[in-house]
Amino acid sequence: MLEARRSTFPSAEVLRYIANGVVATAIHYAVLRFGLEVVGIPSAGVANLLAACCGIVVSFVGSRYYVFREHDEPWFRQAKRFGVLYAAIALVHAGLLYVWSDRLHLDYTVGFCIALVIQVVSSYFGNKFLVFKA
Repeated sequence: MLEARRSTFPSAEVLRYIANGVVATAIHYAVLRFGLEVVGIPSAGVANLLAACCGIVVSFVGSRYYVFREHDEPWFRQAKRFGVLYAAIALVHAGLLYVWSDRLHLDYTVGFCIALVIQVVSSYFGNKFLVFKA
């Protein structure tokens, strides 16, 4: 009975991934808002691409040292794979936000949330099986 109950709980790794993701997303969104509302970047897609870079750096550091601890590869090798994975994810995220906000003139926060769901799923599996594989 206890064993069956344990299998329904998320693993510690998933919980750490969620915590790291919340921090990285908060940084990403804060930089996005700052770029659009304070700096005055005219494109939500461009502002989001810049903001994504900030979130990516935070996410890598947290993923390497906090989330996916069972690895022994050199920092640079992981950073390179992480960069490629997140560049692809950031381009999808920015493209979706560009279409959603700049072309369809819909609220960028809603577009951000839609893109975020795609990003979360893609990044977890990409990190687990490509970047920080044990």
